[in-house]
Formats: sequence, structure tokens, C-alpha cells
Amino acid sequence: MPRWFLYSLVTMFLWGGWGVVSKPLSTTLSPWQVQCLSSLGLLPVLVVLAARQLRNLKLEIRNWRRALLPAFTGGVISSVGNLACFQALAAGGKAAAVIPLTSLYPLVTIILARRVLKERLNAVQWGGIVVSFAALGCFFNVEPGNLSSLWSPWLAAALVPIVLWGVSDFLQKLATGHAPSELTTFAFLLGFVPAGVLIPALQPFAWPVPAMTWLLLVLLGLFYSLGNFALITAYGSGGRASVVTPMTSLYSLITIPLAVLLLHEPISSREGIGILLAVLAVLALGRETPAATPESMIDKDPRP
Repeated sequence: MPRWFLYSLVTMFLWGGWGVVSKPLSTTLSPWQVQCLSSLGLLPVLVVLAARQLRNLKLEIRNWRRALLPAFTGGVISSVGNLACFQALAAGGKAAAVIPLTSLYPLVTIILARRVLKERLNAVQWGGIVVSFAALGCFFNVEPGNLSSLWSPWLAAALVPIVLWGVSDFLQKLATGHAPSELTTFAFLLGFVPAGVLIPALQPFAWPVPAMTWLLLVLLGLFYSLGNFALITAYGSGGRASVVTPMTSLYSLITIPLAVLLLHEPISSREGIGILLAVLAVLALGRETPAATPESMIDKDPRP
């Protein structure tokens, strides 16, 4: 079993736990508080990565524009996407619905890769794009004669991470080609620091925070940072972004059953169809056309 596949599985499980822990925190704290205070869980990973990568800093500093800057920018963008995800949960969205919906972000990554890197989409991936829009439609709540119900507060917020996380993963893909996985992860997680500094100045906090809430906040940050480290390591271990990104975005398969069992979230038939379509769309987006082998490129002898 290839290393990139194992690291992708690790990302799925860690981010699945992140999705479950996000819901109870979003109902007890404001999204601003969750984003800021969960940064505490990033600190241990940042410290370890910094200690391990100081020796590579001089070697890689000349490539900071092509590697570290995109990774850092991706972290900043992703932190805003996380904030929007927490807002969707706080606005009444179920974790079992919000997480699979936001996991459609590989759609944006693949489109950017096609436009910027000239990567081609196969028929299955085009089908995945169509199915992704069908999945989005299942979460719209249209009441007869009341078009204002089309945009529920949680749905409007949930669409933001799809765009921002997709852009962020594209930037990480660019960065991994110019720096080691650990250094790329460090730069990405460092991008969460500005939000952690600015949020307390913009949003007053309610104190004190219960001890159990602190534990969940630290777990939230650890699940996210370790999952992202595993993701970038999967990229650096030979995993193609067009395969690894959709695969790791299937963490909703971990979040959904845990949300139903632990959070007792009911799922309507329409939401169930939307969740299923979202999972199918991600699977289709990750269906990459195999590269031609040298044997397959050799013309067969036309002689009888």
C-alpha cells in the first residue's frame, strides 16, 4: 500500500473528528471564538515543525515566493473558510449536512488546476461536476411562493468554504513542488496566526470558558493541523493532488455516522439524498485518467 494512500486515510479520520467536534463548539461559542481559541491546538504542531525545519530554512528561503508564500496565503484563506464553516454550524446547520456539503471544495481545486495548470478533466470528472450541483440543489429549502426561503443562513455560509478551501488546496499543491512537506505545513499553519491575533481585537470574548470546552478547542486544532500535515505529506509522498484532494475530502464519511450517533442529528430524506450525491460527486472528481504506460504507447505491428 503506497505511503500517500495511508496518509490520505489518516487525513480522512482526523478531519472527520474535526467535523464532529466543530458542532458542539459552534453552539456554545461564537464562530470567531472557535476559530481563535482552537488555534491553541495548532501550537504544538507548529513548534515541532519549526524545530525540525530550521535547518532547511536557509536552503528554501530563496524559493519562498514559489513555496512558502503560497502555503502561508493558503493558510490565511483556509482560516477564513473555517470561520464560515463554524458560522454555518452556529446558524443551525447540522454537522451531518454542512460537512459533506463543504467537502465539495475539490470542485474548485480541479477547476483551478484545469485553468492555470492546463490539467484536463475526463468524462467521469465532468459527471462529478454535474452531480455536485445536484447535491447543492438538495440543500436549498424552497417553500412554495416564498423565494426568500431559498437562502437559509447556514446554507449561505456553507458555500463560502467550498470556494476558499478549494483555492487553499490549489495553493498548497503549488507549494509542495518547491519545498519539503514539513516546511510547507509549517508555512500553511502559520497562516492561521493573523486570524488568531486579529479576532480578539475585533470580537469581544465571553469569559470564562469551561474546562471541557477548552479540551474540545485543543482537540479541534490538533485534528485540523495533524490532518493537514498528513495531507501535505501525502502530496509529498507521490500522491497526485487530483486524487488525494477528493479522497481526503471524504472525511464526511467519518463525520456523518458520528454526528448521528453522538450528536443525535436527524437526517431528512432530501438531506440524505444531498449527502449521498455529495459523496458520489467527490468520488467522481477523484477519478483520474491513468497515465499512459510506455507499453501502451507503442504502436502494435500492423502486419498480419
